[in-house]
Amino acid sequence: MPSTIRAQIEIIPCKVCGDKSSGVHYGVITCEGCKGFFRRSQSSVVNYQCPRNKQCVVDRVNRNRCQYCRLQKCLKLGMSRDAVKFGRMSKKQREKVEDEVRFHRAQMRAQSDAAPDSSVYDTQTPSSSDQLHHNNYNSYSGGYSSNEVGYGSPYGYSASVTPQQTMQYDISADYVDSTTYEPRSTIIDPEFISHADGDINDVLIKTLAEAHANTNTKLEAVHDMFRKQPDVSRILYYKNLGQEELWLDCAEKLTQMIQNIIEFAKLIPGFMRLSQDDQILLLKTGSFELAIVRMSRLLDLSQNAVLYGDVMLPQEAFYTSDSEEMRLVSRIFQTAKSIAELKLTETELALYQSLVLLWPERNGVRGNTEIQRLFNLSMNAIRQELETNHAPLKGDVTVLDTLLNNIPNFRDISILHMEALSKFKQQHPNVVFPALYKELFSIDSQQDLT
Repeated sequence: MPSTIRAQIEIIPCKVCGDKSSGVHYGVITCEGCKGFFRRSQSSVVNYQCPRNKQCVVDRVNRNRCQYCRLQKCLKLGMSRDAVKFGRMSKKQREKVEDEVRFHRAQMRAQSDAAPDSSVYDTQTPSSSDQLHHNNYNSYSGGYSSNEVGYGSPYGYSASVTPQQTMQYDISADYVDSTTYEPRSTIIDPEFISHADGDINDVLIKTLAEAHANTNTKLEAVHDMFRKQPDVSRILYYKNLGQEELWLDCAEKLTQMIQNIIEFAKLIPGFMRLSQDDQILLLKTGSFELAIVRMSRLLDLSQNAVLYGDVMLPQEAFYTSDSEEMRLVSRIFQTAKSIAELKLTETELALYQSLVLLWPERNGVRGNTEIQRLFNLSMNAIRQELETNHAPLKGDVTVLDTLLNNIPNFRDISILHMEALSKFKQQHPNVVFPALYKELFSIDSQQDLT
């Protein structure tokens, strides 16, 4: 392996214990200590036993205290005597490692830009199974160019991409992987409060505002599109699209947008320290809802039109002959419009997205306590921000009351979407949706929403 690649790999900590890595050993990026430990563990005379409950923390300090748990973590991460050793990687494996290095660097940049104090949050590094999947999405992503404004969908969603966001992601069981870090008693570092510059709410507000800004089209660009004259020919084009073409166009652009929602979620303090299953479940059930929130900033209320890629499209452009689909479109526009009418700032929208994603009453989550803690932090922060910027709407009804009352609407709309999708797939069984769209909106996952 070239020395440049070797040096790049070493910026990623050992996946087993978090110490400085020295390369890919037995299929996983590890330090020399864990490399030697795994080699010795493969002896036929080894019979490790855990003196506790087989849940020992394995990190740089404690890695030698329990050989059994250390070996189990090595195996769980994918270490194998049969795996390709460092220095003899295939082109495909080398490309995956290079992708992971780029991912790690981008994540470190995002964390350092978002947090005023690097000690506030723990940085989550991806495990060896947390890979970037370019090839999975080449068929529909087409890559991003630096002059793109954003993408929407027939349901009023928009995917925005900054020039730096050039990597595509796959939300599979390996996508959001928490195996590098063991569960902690607290979901956010206790030093968050004591070492943060200023109030904890201020730090959280700044962090989420940065995450929102880095995963959305700039608001100035959106408003520039509002002021342009309607493109009649493009509007007619979308109005004349057949049902199948409209669904595919929607799925493609919604998929691109959800990649940004995933990136936003990973920048929410504490999210990457939830269990892998909870991360995936929250994203599967919440990404559609966050798309509606993001749609609100793309709505021009004066013409009841949404920014869809590089064209403003009225609500009726997304109607089909199917009554259920028309009802779905109408509900989405209605809900997004109710949010837009509140005239939230970009920071408030960022906090609201965190609140919606971390809604603790989602079926199937395991870490209810941890999710509730994160939710409460977001609730305190958004309450502070809204009380500073907005007077009560009517009597004692606040903007926060209105936003919270919208969350059940999101759940209803998600179910409507799944029902419409199920019906469409029955009528068009040969339609092939983008991989990430299929993963997120499989018919089987409808039970998670009810």
